[in-house]
Amino acid sequence: MPDPPDFTILHAVRQPAVLPLLTVLGIKMKIVQFLEHHGIKINPFSQEDASIDHVFSEHCVNGVHHPGWDKIYGHPGHPSTSVVFGEKGSGKTALRMQMRNELLKHNATAGNERSFIIEYDDFNPFLDNFRERMHGRNRQPEKMLRKWRLWDHMDAILVLGVTKLVDRILKDRANTDPAIAVADERLQDLTHNERRDFLLLTAVYDRSFDEAPMRRWTSLRSRLKYRNWSCWKEFGIGLLATLVILGVTYWLELFPGYLKWISISVLVFWLPLIWKHLRLAWWAWDVSRQLRVIDRLPNSLRKILTRFPGQDILGQPIPRKNRSDDRYELLAKFQAILKSLGFEHIIVLMDRVDEPHLINGSAERMKDLVWPMFDNKFLKHPGFGFKMLLPADMAPFLQKQGRDFYEKSRLDKQNLILSLAWSGQSLYDMTNDRIKACSEKSDQPASMQQLFADDVSRDMLIDTFSRLRVPRHLFKFLHRLMLDHCSKYTDEEPNWKIARDTIQTTLALYLRDLESFDRGAGTL
Repeated sequence: MPDPPDFTILHAVRQPAVLPLLTVLGIKMKIVQFLEHHGIKINPFSQEDASIDHVFSEHCVNGVHHPGWDKIYGHPGHPSTSVVFGEKGSGKTALRMQMRNELLKHNATAGNERSFIIEYDDFNPFLDNFRERMHGRNRQPEKMLRKWRLWDHMDAILVLGVTKLVDRILKDRANTDPAIAVADERLQDLTHNERRDFLLLTAVYDRSFDEAPMRRWTSLRSRLKYRNWSCWKEFGIGLLATLVILGVTYWLELFPGYLKWISISVLVFWLPLIWKHLRLAWWAWDVSRQLRVIDRLPNSLRKILTRFPGQDILGQPIPRKNRSDDRYELLAKFQAILKSLGFEHIIVLMDRVDEPHLINGSAERMKDLVWPMFDNKFLKHPGFGFKMLLPADMAPFLQKQGRDFYEKSRLDKQNLILSLAWSGQSLYDMTNDRIKACSEKSDQPASMQQLFADDVSRDMLIDTFSRLRVPRHLFKFLHRLMLDHCSKYTDEEPNWKIARDTIQTTLALYLRDLESFDRGAGTL
């Protein structure tokens, strides 16, 4: 029989903040002892979110992939679009991290065939700015998101891409990683028009809080060696004409009788500069009004646009209209610049659609945000590959769409996966992969099977794992299973094998709690 608890100690730590802490620490220490006995130095199942899971990011990102990996990832040399629906915890974020890692590995040896990676997974800044443009009842999330359009997604992607490229050129100059580096000689090989296009994209879409937009744009212009002396032509003409007129007036002693005519003569030479600033101020105001996903101040944008020679900026696509045509042209210009810098393709990794605070997990709001992207012209844009990792809550809406939606989206061409399901065998391989990564001896790693009693077969574990469906539920279950096992034994009389009945009991309780959670009647 185990020794009775020491009530003296319990009385000494009866304060509410201390007793739960010691209880949790006691359980964790037992789990640590259990794992260390099997040669496992880190708990492989303590984290549930791949974005903060150090075991996954450091050891398992190159490990077991989902069975549909080949269809989702495709070939980096020929990017394609994939639309994946998966329930919470099915590994969408892990899939995004694995794709990013594989793309970087490909880039390291691809030379001029690299892929420029844009991670489209933080929607809060864009949605917050978008909401600020709404008024009255349109500020309500449901009504606001119904006004989100395809060109808003295009603007957000350009913001992420342009800002990332400018950062890489200005802030990461010393980075020589062949997967992401931008060589100085490639910058100097850009044509005059490509430099102009790059600076124009930066003026509109660069979003950085490190320094003022004008200073950052000027730094990039200097790096690109873009000559813009002719942008001062109107100012120079006006200044020179003013000095000549005043000089002649003084020499002929025409003051004050001819002051009116002198003033008119001076104004005539300044009219081109005044007209230029008025026209660019109007353009800047249009852009700030139509660019709804970031806060672009009109006066700041006007100052930058005045630094372009008139002949360079006239006729160029600027997002001044409520349409996608200009954005497609700007996307094409961005692609041309990246191609000259050694990036042949652009891969957009879209994830975490359900997490923004204005979405708040609502399937209807997610649909309103994502549905505008289902445009075949956009998803099949040459040189682009979209990897859309979407919550399973959105999948039922596909069945409610009409013929026009499917003709426009052509989802039959988009590598559609309606369920990111995991088999028991895949989950078993994944757990083994994590245990091996956390083992103390890499030449003799631990395995999942050795944690369990002899009467627990591999087939039983696979069958148990298959009922849990997704990695997150599996990790929660295994952590809870170890807790339940360790709580049955003391340090003096340990048991290093998890029994069959413990698995069955814990599984039944976990599935019951999971069902209650799904109904909203309880929490895990």
